[in-house]
Amino acid sequence: MNNFLINIGGTEWIVIIFVALVLILGTDKLPGAAKKIGKAVNEYNKAKNEIQEHVKETTEESPKISGPVETEREKLEMIAKSIGINVEGKTDNDLREIISRKMGQRKQDEPKKEN
Repeated sequence: MNNFLINIGGTEWIVIIFVALVLILGTDKLPGAAKKIGKAVNEYNKAKNEIQEHVKETTEESPKISGPVETEREKLEMIAKSIGINVEGKTDNDLREIISRKMGQRKQDEPKKEN
């Protein structure tokens, strides 16, 4: 049994694919096909950039947690800030009450799942 190995590099494959496209499409249809491929690549890049910007905006909005929370107060402040509560001048009990009210409102606003 003869094993033939084709030792072709990356740039040679591009030439082979280009020649195959010329043979399949012909020289008159090749510019139109290239234009369509270019438009598709452009649309793909636009969508990719929009998604990356959206992810970047979303991660910038969320509060950064640098490490473990050491005190109960830090935990309450972090939770309060993440749901848009001003923590200045409020006691721990005030924050607990406001957070529980806000969380209760969100649960009520969510639609109930039917089994």
